Amino acid sequence: MKNNFKVKVNSKWDFNIPNEDITTLDVVKLKGKNYHLIDEYKSFQGEIIDSNFNSREYSVKINGSVYDISISNQLDQLINKMGFSNGSSKNVKLIKAPMPGVVLEINVEVGQTVSEDDALLVLEAMKMESTLASPSSGVVKAIAVNSGDTVEKGNLLIEFE
Repeated sequence: MKNNFKVKVNSKWDFNIPNEDITTLDVVKLKGKNYHLIDEYKSFQGEIIDSNFNSREYSVKINGSVYDISISNQLDQLINKMGFSNGSSKNVKLIKAPMPGVVLEINVEVGQTVSEDDALLVLEAMKMESTLASPSSGVVKAIAVNSGDTVEKGNLLIEFE
């Protein structure tokens, strides 16, 4: 499966960038947050003005123009599709596996009240550990998996009342 990154520039333009394109970039770090980039025999001067690594949002200046960039990897895209992204107002009753993986850790119990963004469980998928957080406040009704279980995409993990 190919890894693609979705990149949104200035909240207007969307790009899908294959991982292969990222790994073949001709970029040289200069001083501080300055970079030099060559693409299709054209030279670009870049500077990272602001960055939020956790949300993958950046402001960069390329040849004097400023761009606000948001990047999402394949896991981010699946989590967003499942309705777990920040700012989601979905009332989710069922938490399903966003991809195949192994349940490493379960952080809740049946009957427990959880708040939005509380850690529910840790899923290892695509050689990465991902903590699945509660999309909203609620009470855990059932836990359909155990630590160490292998799950397929779409398998039920946790159910809320």
